[in-house]
Amino acid sequence: MAHVIVLGAGLGGSIMAFEMKDQLRPEDTLTVINKGSNYSFVPSNPWVAVGWREKEEIEVDLTAVFKAKKIAFNPHGAKRIHPDKNEIELNDGATLSYDYLIIATGPELAFDEIEGLGPEHNTASICHVDHALRAKDIVQSLIKKGGPVIIGAVQGASCYGPAYEFAFILETELRKQKVRDKVPMMFVTPEPYIGHLGLDGVGDTKSMLESAMRDRHIKWLTNTKVNKVDPNVMFVEEVNEDGSTKAKHELPFAFSMLLPAFRGVEAHYGIEGLTNPRGFILIDEHQRNPKYKNIFAVGVCVAIAPHGKTALPVGVPKTGFMIESMVTATAHNIGDLLRGKEPKAVATWNAVCLADFGDSGIAFVAQPQIPPRNVNWSSQGKWVHAAKIGFEKYFLKKIKEGKSETFYEKLTLNLLGITKLKELQ
Repeated sequence: MAHVIVLGAGLGGSIMAFEMKDQLRPEDTLTVINKGSNYSFVPSNPWVAVGWREKEEIEVDLTAVFKAKKIAFNPHGAKRIHPDKNEIELNDGATLSYDYLIIATGPELAFDEIEGLGPEHNTASICHVDHALRAKDIVQSLIKKGGPVIIGAVQGASCYGPAYEFAFILETELRKQKVRDKVPMMFVTPEPYIGHLGLDGVGDTKSMLESAMRDRHIKWLTNTKVNKVDPNVMFVEEVNEDGSTKAKHELPFAFSMLLPAFRGVEAHYGIEGLTNPRGFILIDEHQRNPKYKNIFAVGVCVAIAPHGKTALPVGVPKTGFMIESMVTATAHNIGDLLRGKEPKAVATWNAVCLADFGDSGIAFVAQPQIPPRNVNWSSQGKWVHAAKIGFEKYFLKKIKEGKSETFYEKLTLNLLGITKLKELQ
C-alpha cells in the first residue's frame, strides 16, 4: 500500500490528481493538498479585470469533485516539505507522510523584487482572480477619467501571453466604451522583440503582434527593464544587446498592469538538491527529482533553463499542453514504480496557445515548445476569440466532472485541422 500526495490543485495539480487516481492500485491512497478549496481558471482573469466575467463564473469548488473521485482533500495548504522524512508540514500544524509526492504548486509571484510593483503597491495584476477583481475597479475609474496606460512584464518574467492578451482586451473594452481616444497605451517588456514570448517566437508571432499593436495604436518598448514604480510614474531602462544602457524613461500612467517574475513557493524554496536557486523543482526526463527519487513535479514549479541568450532575463513559459504532457508522464511513471517497474514515460513539451484580443486573437502551436521545431504554426482571426470562450466553458465543465482527458491535445489537433482545411480551400 502506498500513499501518493499531490501538492497543489491548479491546472497541473487538478488534472494530476485525476490521472494519478487512474494509475493507482486498489490498495493505494491519494491525497491532494491545496491552499483553499477552489480551482480558478486563470486564463479568464483578463476578462474578470475588464468586467466580462465574475469570479464565480470561473471557479470550481473542488471539495465535492475530489469526494466523488474518492480522493482525499486537504485545503489548509503546505507550510514546508521535509523530503528527508517523506513528510509535509501543513499550515494548520498537522503533518502528512507520503510514499510519493507530486509537486504542482505553481509559482510565488515575486512582486517584492522591484520597488513599487504589485497590487499591494502601484501596479495591478491578473495573475490571481482576486488581483483581477482589484484591477477591475481601477479599470472602471480609467474609463471615467482617462489617462495613460502601461501594460507588460518585468525582467525575469516567464509568462508573456497574458500581458499581450490583457493589453488587447483592455483596448477592446476602451473602444466599446468609446473612450479609447482618451487613453494612450504603452507595452513594456524585457523580450528582445515583440512576440518573442520566451520561446523565440512561434510561427509569425513577431509580425502578427507588431501589426496588431500598430493597428490598435499601442506603442512598445522591448529590451526594457523596470527599475522602480512610483504611484503614477514608472522608471524603466532600455538596454542594448550587450545589456548596456540605451535610454532611461520616466513613464507616467493612470493604470498599469505588469506581470512579475516567478520563483518557487516557500514550502519548497531553498531545499538543497530539490530546487534550483530560484526555488523551482529540479527534474530528470521522467519528471523525477534526481536526489529525492520519490518526488516528482509538474507545471510552472518545474525548473526549465531559458532558451538562448537575451539582453535581459526572459524565462520560458509552461503552457497548458506542456503541463498536460508532464502530468500524463508522471502518472504513468509512478504507476510503473508502484508495480515494481522503472519509469519510462517522457513528457513531450509542446505549446499551444489561444491569445484572445477581446474581439479576435492569435493562436499558435509549437511542437516541441523550444526550437528547432517539427511544427511552428501561428494564425489569427476572430475565430480565436470564439475558440477561447468555448475552451473556457469546456475546461471548467471537465474539471467539475473530474475528467482527466487531454484538453490541450484535443485543442491542438483541432487547430491544426483548421489550418489544413484552410490550405485546401
